[in-house]
Amino acid sequence: MPRDGFVNEGRPSLTAQRVARRRAEHQLWDDPVIFADPVALPILGLDAAAVGAAPAGEHPAARALRAFLVARSQFAEEALAAAIERGVRQYVILGAGLDTFAYRNPHAGVALRIFEVDHPATQVWKRQRVAQAGMCEPPLLTFVPVDFIHQDLALELVATGFDRAQPAFFSWLGVSMYLSPDLVLETLRALIALHPGNAVAFDYAVRPAPEDPHRPGFDALAARVAQAGEPFRSFFEPAVLVTALRSIGYRAIEDLDSAQINARYFSARSDGLRVRGSAHLMCAAGGDS
Repeated sequence: MPRDGFVNEGRPSLTAQRVARRRAEHQLWDDPVIFADPVALPILGLDAAAVGAAPAGEHPAARALRAFLVARSQFAEEALAAAIERGVRQYVILGAGLDTFAYRNPHAGVALRIFEVDHPATQVWKRQRVAQAGMCEPPLLTFVPVDFIHQDLALELVATGFDRAQPAFFSWLGVSMYLSPDLVLETLRALIALHPGNAVAFDYAVRPAPEDPHRPGFDALAARVAQAGEPFRSFFEPAVLVTALRSIGYRAIEDLDSAQINARYFSARSDGLRVRGSAHLMCAAGGDS
């Protein structure tokens, strides 16, 4: 498994905090809600008054980013539901941050094992946030703290009860663009090596062309995350990525660009919430899934 490219500074990810805030804002600012998350505010220690109303004249790029963040969560959990229908009973959230799935799990009746994998510093912070919110950690939730510089994900998962003999579904959101392309592909190869029936939902970045009208918004976002110490490192061409995934064992591959994301999640809206730019959502499954 890859051993770098994740938070190593002994502090929680600033990006994880910002993403959680956007999910919380979505619950209050957008109607209809695309991704319902009643735990989004409590886990941040916020209430509606603290978040406030959407700012007048909100910048379109900020609204589009919020749209993408909630769409990717909805996409991943829809793919998880399909995997559960196929009999999958293990769910691994890579780079979990303040993900709240375990605290609002609609599949609790099928004894779904949930493994949250993250850097130890971020995971300690997340568990503090959960305790301060007065929430209980579900019995089928397992925390897997992994320092990717010194530890191997597969070994750590198995050590905490992950069953390599059974297929699993993985979500890997908001991570791939912060890793080198080689590390992204190495991770995806490692996931399918754990079991040929594994599946993964993830997002990835396509570098916008200089003449793309959304390029200024992308450049501004890239500058912000770089200033936070988490710069973008990887970009993929969709067709090249699909070919690479097929070569390492994935068979069923769904890839959504911004137009397809908007058609699926944001059609017939009057509030202007929609995705812009060149980020993609992908779900890839092995042949036995």
